[in-house]
Amino acid sequence: MLAAAGLLDGRRATTHWSYAETLAQQYPGIAVDADVLYVDDGDVLTSAGQVAGIDLCLHMVRTDYGAAAANSAARRLVVPPHRDGGQAQFIATPVSSGNGHSLNGLLDWAIERLHQPLTVTDLAREAGLSPRQLSRQFLAVTGTSPLQRLLTQRIRRAQELLETVHDSVDDIAAQVGLGTAATLRRHFNRRIGTSPDAYRRTFRSGPGSPEARPAG
Repeated sequence: MLAAAGLLDGRRATTHWSYAETLAQQYPGIAVDADVLYVDDGDVLTSAGQVAGIDLCLHMVRTDYGAAAANSAARRLVVPPHRDGGQAQFIATPVSSGNGHSLNGLLDWAIERLHQPLTVTDLAREAGLSPRQLSRQFLAVTGTSPLQRLLTQRIRRAQELLETVHDSVDDIAAQVGLGTAATLRRHFNRRIGTSPDAYRRTFRSGPGSPEARPAG
């Protein structure tokens, strides 16, 4: 419907992988990306199906009200609080486990140790895999590397702390394993598009309050 109305012309958009080729053929003016869960193109957002629509809705809640509100909604829905929009729509190869560890279990283990300077070798050792095997599995399942996935978790945790505590940016950087405020600011700005200080001012009133909503 969005395509037929001309609202996607000149935009990047997604749909379910089984319809992506048809959409691209019928509407060549759309940059169809069949490899992602959702696309946020400003005032027009598209998702790759029903479950990916939940991911998109949680992304919208996170954008308007902050990570804490999105996490709360995800818990009520019994779904993961965040799957990157760039995550592949389907897993290309099965996820094998080493010594009983799946990637989900490994991520849980890593999240409990975000304050530590974890390396790929540390992650691989915990998973019972070689660093090369672990990197291959991460790429197949998430489309990214173990350290990039870990950085995403660090930034997400920093968002939650900025919303809920009054610790300094330096302290938060240490708590999420990024060392210094300068390092946190650099990665935060690259991922979120704003500084930690500006993000904190936006959400200081708490998720869900009118003051917490970004302008626009």
